[in-house]
Amino acid sequence: MTSSGRYLSADEAAQALGISLPTLYAYVSRGLLSSSPHADSKRRLYDAGEVRRLARRKADGKRAGKVAQKVLDWGVPVLESAITLINDGRLFYRGRDAIELARSASLEEVAALLWECGERRIAQAPAAPLAAAQWSAWLKLWGDSTPLDRVLVLLPAAAAQMPRVWALGRDAQLDTACVLLRLVAAAMVSVAPSNDPLHRQLAASWGVRGRPQISLLRAALVACADHELNASTFTVRCITSTGTHLFGAVAGGLAALSGPRHGGETARVAALFDDASRAADLDRFLATRLAREEHSDARGGPGDTTALRPPLPGFGHPLYPDGDPRARLLLELLADCAPTRAPLAGVQRLAAAMRATAGAEPTLDYALAAIERVLALPAGAAFTLFAVGRVVGWIAHAMEQTADGRLIRPRARYIGAYEGDH
Repeated sequence: MTSSGRYLSADEAAQALGISLPTLYAYVSRGLLSSSPHADSKRRLYDAGEVRRLARRKADGKRAGKVAQKVLDWGVPVLESAITLINDGRLFYRGRDAIELARSASLEEVAALLWECGERRIAQAPAAPLAAAQWSAWLKLWGDSTPLDRVLVLLPAAAAQMPRVWALGRDAQLDTACVLLRLVAAAMVSVAPSNDPLHRQLAASWGVRGRPQISLLRAALVACADHELNASTFTVRCITSTGTHLFGAVAGGLAALSGPRHGGETARVAALFDDASRAADLDRFLATRLAREEHSDARGGPGDTTALRPPLPGFGHPLYPDGDPRARLLLELLADCAPTRAPLAGVQRLAAAMRATAGAEPTLDYALAAIERVLALPAGAAFTLFAVGRVVGWIAHAMEQTADGRLIRPRARYIGAYEGDH
């Protein structure tokens, strides 16, 4: 079999990769490469396309080491940021411990930190551009839609009425940021925009009255404010780099957040809570679910990333091998203020069982869904907490990207066939 065919011999594959035969066999044992039996002998064959893709990845890896300092500006995926640090199991907002901030700060105070402005600047920002009559008519028309749909419909209409939405000056950007944050929160819970603290607005809309429970909502918003370059934040920075305004960038972030593997993870956790609560034997239920997830994710071969996937929704964050500190704080606060007869025991039992069964700790998504369940908040409240809190971080990243001024344009690694292969 020659290199012009679909399969390569071991010698040909090793030569194409620039490695020895023992290393080739090690690649197969590690799952980096697959092999097939030869029909007429004991030899193994290697898919030529798969070998070619692996060779290109190896070459790209060597080149990347020489340009790792570049940003995503016709380069490799590296962006410099002074906003958020995740290090050694801890989360920091501009160098300050985010978990300690969540214990006492409001989302507006964290916004002032991340946006690098005074707290009074946020409190005294102009009101939303929509008149009361417009807002009332809009709520009547879209009140039955999902929180996300309401926001995505509202933002373009509101942006059209912002006279300085395209302005790049510092004051104009801060005015736009404050209006944007309040509009997103108001649209999420179908109320008129207000300058009241956002956690109090959400509490009033959801009928949360106890001071510890209101404080829990405040802490959840702060814990959600930013988390470095996740999918939605990266989307916001890419959109911002094209020169668009904050309203457009945040709309893109919300669209990215809606996916089931990002902000939509809270809905999957809520479904897991329901299933677990109906299980006669929780340990057996988890064993069955874990086996099913492992079977459905089994793929193997080069580029397989199943080891990085959480075992079940709401468990096992890759950046926090010892447990998500945001979840730890919120679950602690929830335990202190759970109403009598609330399903807190089931939430705690599920977390303990997953810890014992799979060694996996709860994530922020688990904690947000637990808050929704234990406080009997409206369906989707966990997503609302996530989205409203994360808008603050998106705006900070958008401002940072605007100041950088460069277009984010990474290069693709081509893995298909081309004429030079033959």
